[in-house]
Amino acid sequence: MEHTLGHERAAKPLTERSGPLTDVRVIDLTAALAGPYCTMLLADLGADVIKVEPPKGDFTRSGGPFTKGDAEKNYGGYFASVNRSKRSIVLGLQTEEDRDTLRALVRDADVLVENFRPGVLDRLGVGYEALAEVNPRLVYGAVRGFGDPRTGESPLADWPAFDVIAQAMSGLVATTGEPGTFGTRVGPSIGDIFPASLLALGIVSAVHEARASGRGQFVDVAMYDALVALCEETVYRWSYWGRHDQPNGNAHPIHIPFGLFATADGAVAMAAPTTHWPILCEAIGRPDLIDDERTATNRSRNANRELVTEIVETWLGERTTADVLEALGGKVPVGPVNDNEMLFADPHLEAREMLVALETPGAERPTVFANSPIKFSRTKSGVNRRAPLLDEHGAEVRAELT
Repeated sequence: MEHTLGHERAAKPLTERSGPLTDVRVIDLTAALAGPYCTMLLADLGADVIKVEPPKGDFTRSGGPFTKGDAEKNYGGYFASVNRSKRSIVLGLQTEEDRDTLRALVRDADVLVENFRPGVLDRLGVGYEALAEVNPRLVYGAVRGFGDPRTGESPLADWPAFDVIAQAMSGLVATTGEPGTFGTRVGPSIGDIFPASLLALGIVSAVHEARASGRGQFVDVAMYDALVALCEETVYRWSYWGRHDQPNGNAHPIHIPFGLFATADGAVAMAAPTTHWPILCEAIGRPDLIDDERTATNRSRNANRELVTEIVETWLGERTTADVLEALGGKVPVGPVNDNEMLFADPHLEAREMLVALETPGAERPTVFANSPIKFSRTKSGVNRRAPLLDEHGAEVRAELT
């Protein structure tokens, strides 16, 4: 598929805010990825998210990629992806006048989210305690590398962090990659995205409680903490066995068969470690393996990994990916190893409206982004507007304060 035509099959955005959070207003002071991803989730669920930017804007506006013909370059794909469904207003928080405007915004808001280093907004007089005096119902969310002292002291509280730091420290890197290496960073910036997702859940929970109690609170997710929670199995396996987990490549340390396997023209993911094993044996013409003492149980297959791996790899390697999916699809867990282009041709993603096309001001064509995966039967949610130009809604938002 020609990448410039991908928008022709993608879903269109909603025409207005919709979803279960349409009665929630969020003041978004975040930049980069973790904070904006959190507020993007809330915006796609219908919340009115007002993105407060400094006079020069969120620094990611200048990051690419930029689509062909975009002479204005108001923002690239990085910014556009995680700042859709929001409105933008510029406030220079170094000035008392703009801090007063922020306080006015907070007065009628449900939520404020920021991802500065600890103490930055406190020193400006617009930290949690100061803003809670303006609005006692305010839920104040923060995502930082190592948390905030309000929810628990950390010797690393003042350390800066990026995705790769959280991945490495949590144990995720040490269990990812090829055997015999010190590990590999996971491709997507999960050190930002997973804590952001947890913070969104925490914020919604706190708003629910605040509407009953009349009192807001500080909600905090540390990137390091979140990634440790994501790696929960490495924690309990050390507790049970005292064993250091190692990179397992594309295999699973316990289940077999389970992993990625080459086909004649590509690769598939396939897993049949328990109840699907007999079904797989029938499908590949090896019913004898069902009761074979070497392969009958996951425990016995673990003891005979080379045998099982050779049988499975040989059968899969002699067939195209399409043939494998035809033979195994719907019977055992199996799926193709998709690249970027294949996602745009996937009938599931099209049917589920998981790719959405958005206009880019000044560009020749719409560009495509991942839509919200959270689906509702009644209160439809999803992207409801493109990312804003810098201060595009400044006058509009200020008018709402009068």
